[in-house]
Amino acid sequence: MSDTQKPKINSTPVESEHDGITFEVIEPEHTGGKRIITSGVYLVPNLITTLSLFSGFYSIILSTSGDYYRAGLAIFVSAFLDGMDGRAARMLNAQSPFGEQYDSLADCIAFGLAPAILIYSFALEPLGRFGMACAFVYAACAAFRLARFNVQIGVVDKKYFIGLASPLAALLIACSVLVAVKYIEPMTSVTAWTWFFAAWAMICGLLMVSNIKYYSFKEFDRQKVPFAVLLLAVLAFGIVLYNVPVGLLAIGVAYALSGFVTTLRKKF
Repeated sequence: MSDTQKPKINSTPVESEHDGITFEVIEPEHTGGKRIITSGVYLVPNLITTLSLFSGFYSIILSTSGDYYRAGLAIFVSAFLDGMDGRAARMLNAQSPFGEQYDSLADCIAFGLAPAILIYSFALEPLGRFGMACAFVYAACAAFRLARFNVQIGVVDKKYFIGLASPLAALLIACSVLVAVKYIEPMTSVTAWTWFFAAWAMICGLLMVSNIKYYSFKEFDRQKVPFAVLLLAVLAFGIVLYNVPVGLLAIGVAYALSGFVTTLRKKF
């Protein structure tokens, strides 16, 4: 067969698209069941992820400056934006491997490093190296949780989270600090509250890497619920309005405990 008769195969490697000068992202995507190579990134969801990353970064700056209340609020903003970027990607059909990985890296900073520095700067610094170790355990567990979540996508039931989700663990840390700032004196020495926060950081971290099942609420908007659930939701909303940090902390603790109930029900 001559060269002119041989079938032509498009075997141009992806690396040939790079000229060594421009900044570009080239990744595989699935469109209509076909795997194609595309360049560029989706603007809206990745921009929201960037804002979430900035909120986590800003929380770290505030924590090191001693502004613990606003540092906790910045984590709340980051958690809100983290929920929005996924919804925006699904609404705009703008999901991509780059967006998934970028979101996980941003979460590692916003929900792993930022809460660890917040609780260390606020309460654990008087404990010295032990306080540093407790804060690091939380940060490391957040990284483990995100890595495990990435490799289990498409394998586990989407209805449940395996282990406490990192944004929720970060909110537990942030809520506890917000409540403590309002009702407890600044911790400049080792007290009973210092040891409580050391244990709290460890518990929140270990819950993330546990095998406890937590309801994900991803299918909640499509389901009908008993009328009593609506009444409970209104009651919870009223508690939050009365005292936002205390109410959110109470709801977060109740959700963290609900995982044990869900796991035991599934087991027995």
